Amino acid sequence: MKKIGFVDLHLDQFHANKYPGWIEQASNGTMKVVCAYGKQDKEGGLTNEAWCKENGIEQVHSIEEVVERSDYLIVLSPDNPEYHEELSQLPLASGKPTYIDKTFAPDRETAIRLFELAGKHGTPMYSTSALRFASEYAELEPAGIQTISSWGPGAFSNYSIHQIEPIVQLMGSNPKRVMFTGTEASPALLIDFGEGRQAAVNHLGDNCPFTLGVRYDSGSFKQATANSNFFGAFIENLVHFFETGKPAVDPAETIAVITIIEYGLKASTTPYVWVELPVFANNLQ
Repeated sequence: MKKIGFVDLHLDQFHANKYPGWIEQASNGTMKVVCAYGKQDKEGGLTNEAWCKENGIEQVHSIEEVVERSDYLIVLSPDNPEYHEELSQLPLASGKPTYIDKTFAPDRETAIRLFELAGKHGTPMYSTSALRFASEYAELEPAGIQTISSWGPGAFSNYSIHQIEPIVQLMGSNPKRVMFTGTEASPALLIDFGEGRQAAVNHLGDNCPFTLGVRYDSGSFKQATANSNFFGAFIENLVHFFETGKPAVDPAETIAVITIIEYGLKASTTPYVWVELPVFANNLQ
């Protein structure tokens, strides 16, 4: 059995609660989360000690211990990416396959540094939104896409990745500029990929399903709503990554996603004004 270790800001959160059972099931019991470290206890929630006892996972008191005891590593803190660089230093220097939860980084420069650190130490690493693995989205043909209109729930700060990552997957990792067109209640972002190709991200409320409307150069239209078990498909991919050490996501796509989120937040302070994005270069392996 291969051992997996968690590194987290605080362990009492949805992903940490669900991943152990999902991974054990997807791996047919060949992988198991055996230890976990939390930097601090969750305010108003379970302490890290109580979480570990409740989940039958050994609590350790340093990231060094997690790295030492594990074959594979998962850096969590899904809603606090500002802690990812701190929490990932030792995992990414370990050479052991490491998954960093969404949202990968708080900004483009941090994202680049994390990939460079992993590359320096030969550590296989990736990060992704689970929506990348929605079967309905996988059926969409990327070639010839002219326009995408995307819908989804949640706040822009921590949920826009679930719309932006499928868009980048379909339209490429070289966006040109962004413009905020929404409101405080319903954030919206227009992404210009150049040559008349655009995508719109719309946050329409908690009951809004993740949906893509796609228009092609031919004039045809397709709609895809993510009703499938995309979390299950993601976990299967995660297990495959641990088995093979081969990430499923191009680093250039991840950096593009983080850049769009970072500059989208900047654009929200000047609505209806284009904000140019940095030039993209796929020089990270």
